[in-house]
Amino acid sequence: MKNNSQSWTEKYRPKKFSEIFGQELVVQKIKEFLNNFNLQKITKRVTKKALILHGPPGVGKTTLAYVVANETDAEIFELNASDLRNKDKLREILKPAIEQRSLIKKNKIILVDEVDGVSVVDRGGLTELLSLIQLTSYPLIITANDIWDKKLSPLRKKAEIVSLKEISYGVIKDVMIQILRKENHFVDNETLTKLAIKAKGDLRAAINDLQSISSVPETFGLEVDERNKETDIFNALRLIFKGKPTDETLRAFDSVHMSIDEIILWVEENIPSEYSGIELLKAYEMLSKVDVFKGRIYKQQYWRFLVYENIFLSYGISASKKGTKTGFTNYKKPTRILKIWMNNQITMKKKSIAIKYARYVHVGIKRAMNEFPMIKQIIKSNSQIQKELKLDEEEIEYLKN
Repeated sequence: MKNNSQSWTEKYRPKKFSEIFGQELVVQKIKEFLNNFNLQKITKRVTKKALILHGPPGVGKTTLAYVVANETDAEIFELNASDLRNKDKLREILKPAIEQRSLIKKNKIILVDEVDGVSVVDRGGLTELLSLIQLTSYPLIITANDIWDKKLSPLRKKAEIVSLKEISYGVIKDVMIQILRKENHFVDNETLTKLAIKAKGDLRAAINDLQSISSVPETFGLEVDERNKETDIFNALRLIFKGKPTDETLRAFDSVHMSIDEIILWVEENIPSEYSGIELLKAYEMLSKVDVFKGRIYKQQYWRFLVYENIFLSYGISASKKGTKTGFTNYKKPTRILKIWMNNQITMKKKSIAIKYARYVHVGIKRAMNEFPMIKQIIKSNSQIQKELKLDEEEIEYLKN
């Protein structure tokens, strides 16, 4: 039996170079970097010891680092941007990692994830990273969404820079088709094309959307929202759940193009993926305070409470954990959002039929909606009326349910 609760992005996450699609040139450059790094040990010829993978979210930067570790039988040691903001902390964490051999694997890979996040608040961490790159006996793989920040100029000089492009919609569509075959699901070709195009090169987001709609009985003619929300929400969740609480944390949701209610659902869904024990308890306590202030805002129209709602939702939940967290976590779309969306689809069909009926018999739309249970039965039982109202196939199908 299939594990339906498992995220498809995690389930089908590539583990080998041969499973990476749409980034063939990048894979070639990574292999060249690794070969040159190994040759350096033999020839003593100084080459760059760090590789920067940069590109937009969802194109596979972090995944590629884990594929490299798997292909080279290496332990992966991961740091994120929050670990780079303090010189002493970085030296305490990273220096032993670059000096000590792995106890469980043949090799070791050092992953520094989202290094561009360090440019916001830096207390000597970036300078320390540059010095440690010179000392390392193991390759460093650094990821960034935007590596061209002026502050990162010294780092660019110390590392090989490899740009990951947005994945073409054709490649995204092919990957989705492969997943559907393995899951024994069907989504019509038109909807797959819409998903692939509107993902805007973000394969991870496309797969998340695919899993969400795979449970919809009929996908033909489905409207697909433009892809911009989930990319932002993934980055915001990572900042809150993995990093230390800072002023930057308070602004985590500022650029997320979602309503506050939808953001709350995302946070609620994914807290258990990152926190456990006392941390989980504290995080849910912060979330309950968010709910309290949301209620006061709605009931009493005290909009000044929005600032407190945001503080508990961002800084408060981030501060519920001890230190920082590393490792890859696949954040899931809230199941309640899918239910709301499916309900909206049903409501839209009901409303479109009511509007056509109201115009045909010259009554108000509000009255048609109020009397819809009776109207539905009349239209359902007479195909001639359906024809007169010019109902489409989806509306006729809705009447049968």
